[in-house]
Amino acid sequence: MSDRVAALAGQRGWHSEGFAARAHYEGAGERYSVEYYAPSECVLYWKVKGDGETAVPVARDSVPGPLRDRIREDLADAGIDPEVEDRSL
Repeated sequence: MSDRVAALAGQRGWHSEGFAARAHYEGAGERYSVEYYAPSECVLYWKVKGDGETAVPVARDSVPGPLRDRIREDLADAGIDPEVEDRSL
């Protein structure tokens, strides 16, 4: 596990999974899984379907602004450049 992943896993709601950190968020009737990948320094968003078992990747522009702001804050608090949140793969 990288130092960046460990630092992010120390933030509220995040946990580490090897070279990545993941968090789950729910709000306004929608659920998302958010993943930060240290090797590529990027953030991916997944929208979780109603069954709670199926998730599909979604474009950043479809993710609510407050959630994206929260992710940037978590990244910054973990010492990760928050601009990676907007990085395209």
